[in-house]
Amino acid sequence: MSWGNRLVLVFVGFALLIGTLVYKSMHTKFELVSKDYYNDELRYQDKIDGKANAAMISSITLVENPEAVIINLPVENEGHTITGEAWFYCGNNAAYDRKISLRTAAHNQLIVLKKDLVKTNYRLKLSWEDSTKKYYDEQLITIH
Repeated sequence: MSWGNRLVLVFVGFALLIGTLVYKSMHTKFELVSKDYYNDELRYQDKIDGKANAAMISSITLVENPEAVIINLPVENEGHTITGEAWFYCGNNAAYDRKISLRTAAHNQLIVLKKDLVKTNYRLKLSWEDSTKKYYDEQLITIH
């Protein structure tokens, strides 16, 4: 085979490679972490303050049983009216995300049934407030 034919084969192979890469990149699904990321960034100071407040009290504990995930809030919040949100954030698929409203429950617990969640890895983003302060905590959890 002459050097001219080899050169043509190299160019054709290169064109096929580039065409394949363009095709794959056009069919790749890209999801933003948040649809409203600009406003989320502006409110990031609230998250920093919430983490600092949460660091001053006892930590949140997660208990997993076959039917549910139980989120135990710090004992310092017991007796206060608590509102907030538990966000089960799945980094690789936004369709698996679940946001659950947090209200004062018996013994400062939030019970989330596993049938409402997908078996995957989540980052639990928990934000809550009592009558005095706002709190924020994140923990990794794997649903089996």
